Amino acid sequence: MTQGARNTPGRRSVLGAAVLGSAALALTTPARAADGPAAHGRGTGSAPGGDLPVPTIVGHRGAGGYRPEHTLGSYQLALDLGADCVEQDLVPTKDGHLVCRHENDISSTTDVADHPEFAHRRTTKSIDGTRLTGWFTEDFTLAELKTLRATERIPGNRPNNTLYDGRWTVPTFEEVLRWADEQGRRRGRRVWLYTETKHPTYFRSIGLGLEEPFAKLLRAYGRDRADSAIFLQSFEPTSMRRMAKLVSSPRVVLLSGADTRPWDLLTSGDPRTVADLVTPEGLKWIASFAQGIGPTLDLIIPRDARGRLAEPTTLVRDAHAKRLILHPYTMRNENAFLPADFRRGSDPNAYGDVFGAFRAYFEQGIDGIFTDNPDTGVLARADFVSR
Repeated sequence: MTQGARNTPGRRSVLGAAVLGSAALALTTPARAADGPAAHGRGTGSAPGGDLPVPTIVGHRGAGGYRPEHTLGSYQLALDLGADCVEQDLVPTKDGHLVCRHENDISSTTDVADHPEFAHRRTTKSIDGTRLTGWFTEDFTLAELKTLRATERIPGNRPNNTLYDGRWTVPTFEEVLRWADEQGRRRGRRVWLYTETKHPTYFRSIGLGLEEPFAKLLRAYGRDRADSAIFLQSFEPTSMRRMAKLVSSPRVVLLSGADTRPWDLLTSGDPRTVADLVTPEGLKWIASFAQGIGPTLDLIIPRDARGRLAEPTTLVRDAHAKRLILHPYTMRNENAFLPADFRRGSDPNAYGDVFGAFRAYFEQGIDGIFTDNPDTGVLARADFVSR
């Protein structure tokens, strides 16, 4: 990617004003009743996301820094800690229900290994070119999956989260939609969701396409319009193109490392890599069916050989020129996940200078950010916008 000088554009609003300018305090547009009441905040008013503050804080898999991810407990805590959006990842069950898991391999996020009745379900599969051995959601009915309990995915980094192992089941997306509507009524404002289709090409190949049941639920719960309180997202651009034909909800294309290829492009013979997609030409193509991109943070500011932040790229400027928002991922408090220049001490699981890291990314003009620690993100934003 082409690299450029650092810039400090300050505060900006979402989607419709994603080109340049300062964010202004504005009244939001009225929301549909199914989305919950409208709220006041900085934004563009008529554009999708116009009632969200900027930079927007997205609770990554809920509040994964404090609770086992993709549980109703994690989602609730994210909302309570001030997250503007709460993220879900969707995978299907054998009988076609959409459930919230980071991966369809549930070996490390549930207690399935402790269930002898499911021992024979352990198998090896190739998922997007990677061979994995474990237990997979597509081999369980929803009723069977509901007998399992969620566990902490990375207990070595987050041993305190294991306190909550076994407390929650694997939620369905419909349960999350009901929860969001109920929370919206209680809080008097819309509760925003940020929902990803996981491995859509793989699931379509085995007869469990994600997009159609996803769109059906969005229509049933009134989150299918351009002004609905939800962002749709996927690492596979084809999935967002398909969703664009089914619903009008805002769509975001996720982008991994520059040298990677989205699985749908690879399987279709499209030679483009992520590096191609973040060029002006690639961004123009994305803007033809999506409203934003979700790049890894290293596409905003790469890290050098020592793991320190290097010179920023021009991605923020280039994406805004195509009227695309940027919600990069993922900020975490622990040293192990921070750029080397913001680590403190030698314990990889201790907290580093995460506020300094947030500031470095906010200064690039991003529209929002995913974080496992929503309260930290909210405080970092308050520091940044009050300067």
